[in-house]
Amino acid sequence: MEEMPPRVELTSAAEDLLRKLYSIHGPLMFHQSGGCCDGSSPMCYPAGEFRVGGADVKLAELKVADIPESIRFWMSASQFEYWKHTHLTVDVVDGRGGGFSLESPEGKRFLIRSRLFSDQEWEILESEVLPTGAY
Repeated sequence: MEEMPPRVELTSAAEDLLRKLYSIHGPLMFHQSGGCCDGSSPMCYPAGEFRVGGADVKLAELKVADIPESIRFWMSASQFEYWKHTHLTVDVVDGRGGGFSLESPEGKRFLIRSRLFSDQEWEILESEVLPTGAY
């Protein structure tokens, strides 16, 4: 069986900011809704603060050095339908985004950089069944 390509990865700048946020807030999570305004910006919350449900899919459990818990990355199922063919990279830029994402007071904002999966990656991923918040 071939190894499952990751759907979500982090830049080193994102990892650095997550370590800082973890030291302040403890365990973390991401959610990306696809709504208006900052719909393409992943929102970072204390783990469990944003309630996920059956309309959300878990795309990744991100591992960051010096953070003992993985950081779950959730996306609304409707947004995932548009982005399922896309590899996501969480990055950080200067500035303040909308919403209640934890990085905002730091003068930073998370954003998504993306690329389409290669034909080989998609061949492996297309039959993957992702867990939802309903489990």
